[in-house]
Amino acid sequence: MFVQGIDIPEGLDPPDPNVWPYTVPAVGRLLAEPLEFRAPVTFLVGENGSGKSTLVEGIAEAYGLDARGGRAGRKYANNRPKTPLGERLRLDLTARGARQLSSGRRARTGYFLRAETTFGFAEAVSGMHGYWEENLSEHSHGEGFLIILQSMLDKPGLYLMDEPEAALSFMSCLRLVGLMHDLAESGSQIICATHSPILSATPGADIIEVGDHGARRTKWDELEMVDHWRRYLSDPGRYLRHLIDA
Repeated sequence: MFVQGIDIPEGLDPPDPNVWPYTVPAVGRLLAEPLEFRAPVTFLVGENGSGKSTLVEGIAEAYGLDARGGRAGRKYANNRPKTPLGERLRLDLTARGARQLSSGRRARTGYFLRAETTFGFAEAVSGMHGYWEENLSEHSHGEGFLIILQSMLDKPGLYLMDEPEAALSFMSCLRLVGLMHDLAESGSQIICATHSPILSATPGADIIEVGDHGARRTKWDELEMVDHWRRYLSDPGRYLRHLIDA
């Protein structure tokens, strides 16, 4: 592993807990206590607005990865300043993570995948050395996404993902589960924000559910998301009757 925890130190100019993003419970709790990472694969699961993506982006910025997404060790055209969380977040690094950061940008291995910016990033690096050889325009959206994943997640490193399931079918999600499991076995660390019960079922993964309560560890079969999917698939009408006038 590379990062074993995160927190927000008080410092000389402590952040205002009444200002975003600290008003988000999962982020605000970092002002009082750290969030630990205990396994090579960690999933942050929660509703929209729960703070899971904000946390992943903050970790990426604190580790020196491009906030729009991209490979460690590369510098892209990104003139925007760090987010408030990226500026404040402190990483509790393992010895391995500390060595990587102290070795300079080009020595770092890893990747930050943001579903919403992945194809914009792909256009920017298309044809550059060190990326994929395939022409993504000749593949479907989901196939192109898998090509990017398989090409970028290619060696032990820190891999951060924000809702990678967005472009993937059921079977493609299963392929990503296999890829993440293999990465973890090879010495990588993955921290992934997701809505997917498929991805979060990756064997050996640590699951942290974020929401109004802040953040708490849980088991896959105790996730609120998993309960909703089970009930919906067994009887869609139980949910749809509240939304659609029969």
